[in-house]
Amino acid sequence: MNFEIAFMLLLMGVAVVVFVRELFPIEVTALSVLAILVVTGILEVEEALSGFSSTAAVAIGSLFVISHALTKTGLLETFATRLGDGARGRPWPMIILLLVFVCVGSGVLNNTAVVALSIPLALKLCHRFNLSPSQVLLPMSFASILGGTLTLIGTSTNLLVNSVVKDSSEPPLGMFEFTVLGMVLAAAGLVYIVLFARRRLPARADSGHLTEKYNVGEFLAELAINENSKLVGQSLNHKHINERYGVTVLEVIRPPAEVYLEEAGTISLERHDLLVVQGAADDILRFRREQGLTSLPEIELDDEQLVAGGLLVEAWVVPNSPMIGRSLKQMEFHRRYGAYVLAINRINKTVRRRVADTLLRFGDALLILIPPDRIESLEKTGDVVVFSERDARLRKGRLWWLPLVVLPLVVVTAALGFLNIAAGALVGAILILLFGVITPQEAYRSVDWPVIFVIAAFVPLGHAFQTTGTAEFLAKSVLDASSWAPPQYHPYVVLALVYLVTAVFTQVASNNAAAVVVAPIALSLGPALGVDSRPFVFAVCFAASAAFMTPMGYQTNLMVHTAGEYRFSDYLRFGAPLSLLAWILTTVLIPVIWPF
Repeated sequence: MNFEIAFMLLLMGVAVVVFVRELFPIEVTALSVLAILVVTGILEVEEALSGFSSTAAVAIGSLFVISHALTKTGLLETFATRLGDGARGRPWPMIILLLVFVCVGSGVLNNTAVVALSIPLALKLCHRFNLSPSQVLLPMSFASILGGTLTLIGTSTNLLVNSVVKDSSEPPLGMFEFTVLGMVLAAAGLVYIVLFARRRLPARADSGHLTEKYNVGEFLAELAINENSKLVGQSLNHKHINERYGVTVLEVIRPPAEVYLEEAGTISLERHDLLVVQGAADDILRFRREQGLTSLPEIELDDEQLVAGGLLVEAWVVPNSPMIGRSLKQMEFHRRYGAYVLAINRINKTVRRRVADTLLRFGDALLILIPPDRIESLEKTGDVVVFSERDARLRKGRLWWLPLVVLPLVVVTAALGFLNIAAGALVGAILILLFGVITPQEAYRSVDWPVIFVIAAFVPLGHAFQTTGTAEFLAKSVLDASSWAPPQYHPYVVLALVYLVTAVFTQVASNNAAAVVVAPIALSLGPALGVDSRPFVFAVCFAASAAFMTPMGYQTNLMVHTAGEYRFSDYLRFGAPLSLLAWILTTVLIPVIWPF
């Protein structure tokens, strides 16, 4: 082991720890590793920047744009809703069809978008047939992960590995080269999901009241304005109530039937007005005492009482949202949308105190009280995905049908070899922009930029693994660890080890990180064993997508975490058998489809 190999191993060891502990956003860590490799001279500047023009980065960015344009037409929502409308007292057949729809759709579209538009329909079915969302949403996430293994463009991991393969002067991976094994895995996975979802997943989540789900009742109170109250004739904004007491007045109810939500802070208050107040108990008590208010006795607010002036909805902070790292107060959320966030749910806890001052993270679920006519403007920002029933109809704007033509053409031209996937996707995205199907601003917002930066950093990192000899060193270590196997079975044992290491790595770090670390090793294993490297490369692709055992392993797992009220153990209990099934099937079938 020379110094460069030792340095690369140390650097990647530190990076993995940072990935797992989430000390920094993953794209920041990836770019930092890239910068260190440039400063130390392991990579030339031109090599370090090559990732930004790589096939993977260009193709994935362009496909984000095309997927957004297709989603904007409303075609997928309309199709999914028609599935739900055909339930007619038979919920599980319709849920199975929904899982198939999500699986197939994720083979050619951004699976985050497919799952986002399917969640409201799944919740609607659960509510209609009194099913627990806990037994439906995680299966839907797993179906989308399985769908990503159907094609080259099904997941960013496949495109990233393809870039590493091309960089090694090996034949690129084909558009439908994944499909045979992908279909077997998807079919076996869906059978497992259907048979065991109701047995291995708890019926924990209720499709009913959001106030109970977020447990916000104890942080809400109704206060009546007395005749001698200091607030009579004043506005809440003028008295700086929210700032002085650390509470939020959500609504002003003026008997008999007037409700003020957006105007709650600006109207002149009158005697007998009722204030719906959110805050900690001691802050609410101080506000009541100092302002001469009366607590209404023993009132528990449920969804219907709370939403007298608006709608109560859940929303999910998307990966590239500008909300990440900012508080609701900093972004003036109420002023922009006339809405209030009552609680924030994240993996470890639910935030109900000082909500407006909490810095938001990717994957946070927000409980929002919002006027009905402002939901569309909130959705259009792209900052969050709103889990509410959508207007499922075709939106026939300018050349609305063009994405329906462009996406199949991109797939077909890449499959037939007329254009590589990056060129085809780029031309398709440019056509959509040229004809005004979406605006440039919409295109910018549709791209998951952290994914692009991660890929741009990881492509040259894979090159560094090979040029420094690190990949060859690690490949030799894998061979030494499996040297006990008889020679005729040695490649099969190594294949199983490659899959296992990649699958474990992707659970705790990220699928792209796992792929870029193990793919160069896979390419070195073939020559070392005297066999073709392609079986090991495909083992990396399929294993990196097998993120079934943790909520952090895949974005869609995190998306359904709050809506399904899942615990970490649920992912392990339901995902571990599926991971084992995928490992066995892949290890057995890869040598059949791609012989050594």
